[in-house]
Amino acid sequence: MQKKLAGRTLFITGASRGIGKAIALRAAGDGANIVVAAKTADPHPKLPGTIYTAAKEIEAAGGQALPCVVDVRDEGSVKSAVDNAVKQFGGIDILVNNASAISLTRTLDTPMKKYDLMHQINLRGTYLVSKLCVPHLLKSPNAHILNISPPLNMNPRWFKDHVAYTMAKYGMSMCILGMAEEYRDDGIACNALWPRTAIITAAMEMLGGDEVDKQCRKPEIMADAAYAIITKDSRSYTGHFAVDDEVLKAEGITNFDQYAVDPNYPLLPDFFLDEFDAAAVEQAQQLGAKPKFFEGKTMESDKPKAAGGQVAQVFTQIEGFLSADLVDKTKAVYAFEVTGDEAGKWFIDLKNGTGACGKGECPVTPDATFIMNGNNFFKMFSGSLKPATAFMTGKMKISGDMGKALKLEQLMGKLKSKL
Repeated sequence: MQKKLAGRTLFITGASRGIGKAIALRAAGDGANIVVAAKTADPHPKLPGTIYTAAKEIEAAGGQALPCVVDVRDEGSVKSAVDNAVKQFGGIDILVNNASAISLTRTLDTPMKKYDLMHQINLRGTYLVSKLCVPHLLKSPNAHILNISPPLNMNPRWFKDHVAYTMAKYGMSMCILGMAEEYRDDGIACNALWPRTAIITAAMEMLGGDEVDKQCRKPEIMADAAYAIITKDSRSYTGHFAVDDEVLKAEGITNFDQYAVDPNYPLLPDFFLDEFDAAAVEQAQQLGAKPKFFEGKTMESDKPKAAGGQVAQVFTQIEGFLSADLVDKTKAVYAFEVTGDEAGKWFIDLKNGTGACGKGECPVTPDATFIMNGNNFFKMFSGSLKPATAFMTGKMKISGDMGKALKLEQLMGKLKSKL
């Protein structure tokens, strides 16, 4: 098999783990040179991998690696890494802007510190790294910039629940829109790549919880799609907002089960693609949900429960599970704002004493607040609606400490057989 990237140099931001590392390993198989440009030099307590462990994997796969501690927000840090890359490998042929920050929060729940972080990494960082790499890309016979960012979809659905994140992520795509035209005659291809479905990465595990991996594809699908793009002729393929499986279908790949973490589970669609809504409805139906367009029809799951309603039933069962051991394992307080027929406020205190729960305002400051319809609330606690699906499809909104919010899934697991 022809090794199209042999001897080529790739500068990849955020390459110590996830999609960035997967792209690096795919190119390393050809004998490429990889600049591992990421922040993690020392092991992170919650996230796997460092620039040095990634470099070892790249070299084991057949490539050459240059680990560089890079904070894409810092111009000096980026310039140093670019200079070292040119000194070590003689130039830069391909730039992959993969580094990104995410906070899926609404306007009032987004601290300006989080807003600034997303815009500094996603937008400013992408622009800065591109700006400093372009002088070297201009010297390459087949230069590429590939941003891991979505198509520019102006559907308000993709703004209303996380406008700050959407703006920051779309900023990466706007770099492609402009730079593709700016450098078209210079032979630098500028393209964006986005996944059709959720990809299992450390970030996704933190957002979705323990079971979310079964509804995801592996990072290798993005790596294979990226490889297909950056090995194309840079003068004939530029300005595209590509989706991973569409790229691979064009390459003749038909078996996508190979990329699924578990082919037996329905895949969780990713953001920013309009088909997300149709796919989410189909998946929700498989999980027992009722689509909104079933006007005038009553499904069995929609019928009100006895003894004060579904939400009250859940809290009655929760009360029976409260214990000092559960409090010790959780150390969090949760508030719930339930909408719909059973609208009201509820709380679960798993931080103090032997725990407490009830209806009304939370007596102490909650660590995380959940907002959702009472019907979906019951389905989630009874196991017919996965928390990750509820969150990703907008059925549940979360504010506060996301890490502590995810701990609630353990309690949901205990309640499944009781509801």
